[in-house]
Amino acid sequence: MRRLFALSVVCVGLSLQGCMSPMPAPDPQMAWIELTMVSGKVIMAERLDGVNWADGRYFQVKPGAHDLMVRFDFEIYGGVGGPFNLWDDERLCYLNVRYDSFKAGEHYRLQARSLGLQPMAWLYDSHGQKVAEDSEIHCMP
Repeated sequence: MRRLFALSVVCVGLSLQGCMSPMPAPDPQMAWIELTMVSGKVIMAERLDGVNWADGRYFQVKPGAHDLMVRFDFEIYGGVGGPFNLWDDERLCYLNVRYDSFKAGEHYRLQARSLGLQPMAWLYDSHGQKVAEDSEIHCMP
């Protein structure tokens, strides 16, 4: 029993250590995409060009065209508030953003937000100019 407990403590410690690893340094030969949200609970990098992405905190891509998919979780509220709320819930959505002109050494920001039930995503370049927006949205009911 002690061995099982010790093993579980080690496994939990190792999994938490992975979550706390520092962000890698951006590769100057690649484009770096930071993930942010205005409202919401979670934004995570999910897929790059249809392939699962290993680190949910950012994307790093070769110059050129790419499809980015992020997971975006946010809360939705209904009713009039207080004990008379008709519903409060969370919504899980996958947002796709396609951009054809990623440049090496550039930093981009993919920002998600929600307005009511509707999630949205925009991609900004390093000058703060919007260069792309979500092209596909899939939400879980």
